[in-house]
Amino acid sequence: MRIYIELGIYLTKRLSVLDSDLCVGCASCMLACTRRFAEVGYGKSAIHVRSAGGMEKGFIVVVCRACLEPPCAKVCPEDALVPRKGGGVILKPEKCIACGYCVEACPFGAIFWDEEVNKPIICVYCGYCANYCPYNVIALEEVR
Repeated sequence: MRIYIELGIYLTKRLSVLDSDLCVGCASCMLACTRRFAEVGYGKSAIHVRSAGGMEKGFIVVVCRACLEPPCAKVCPEDALVPRKGGGVILKPEKCIACGYCVEACPFGAIFWDEEVNKPIICVYCGYCANYCPYNVIALEEVR
């Protein structure tokens, strides 16, 4: 990454689901994501793992797909979600009026709501969760 910074080239990254069939539902990724808020539990996670319909059917990993033209940003009346270069969004919490339109607009159901602060929980594409996935189900990848 250093060479890219020296050249003035910044590569955008996004979280990718590599193989959801490998997911065992341990939720380590969710716990790791919540740690970025210095909290314990699942409540503030920007990634969710849920059952696909019982143990036989496996699990679904719900995460922001870093849309190139994010519908969540398009519906925000206060421009609190700013499109990020390479896809996805950046949340400007001070502009958010808690309308919830972003949650409704996400076609993947990847925007979750923080009831405590009444704001959306948006993936910041840090990849912290991927470091804690024991089966390499998810990874932080460069957007090309």
